[in-house]
Amino acid sequence: MEFGTIEREIYVEAAPEVVFEVVSSPSHLEQWWPDEAHYEPVRGSKGNIVFGTHGAGAAVVAFTVLDVRPPETFSFRWTHPAEEAAAEGNSLLVTFDLRPSGGGTLLKMTESGFREMGWEIAVLEQQYNEHISGWNHYLPRLVSYAQALKVER
Repeated sequence: MEFGTIEREIYVEAAPEVVFEVVSSPSHLEQWWPDEAHYEPVRGSKGNIVFGTHGAGAAVVAFTVLDVRPPETFSFRWTHPAEEAAAEGNSLLVTFDLRPSGGGTLLKMTESGFREMGWEIAVLEQQYNEHISGWNHYLPRLVSYAQALKVER
């Protein structure tokens, strides 16, 4: 197996502007993915996302925003050591590309950089599979949240 890139394409019954906010705004991100998100949705912003209760064994993960083009693209690097600048080889790259489709949005999520991390093959396979499981769990939550948000507007 390659363990290089994870790609998912999903349809969301909400306008690209709504979906863009859901994938880029920390307050919206917290509704479907991490428990906490601390960053500004602007190019170059550095922060973190938190899985679990902060201070109680939570996983605090570095997060750096790379590209912000509403309502088409939002990308970031994550998993790098907090004291290092995010770069190829020390972090994973996630890109959300959005396209209008029918009355909603076609969302393509790509996560790459696994092989560039320099992990032993067993660790690479484990990390890759954990991220597949994670996206398989979280992306349906994104769809439900965005569609409910559309109804509330």
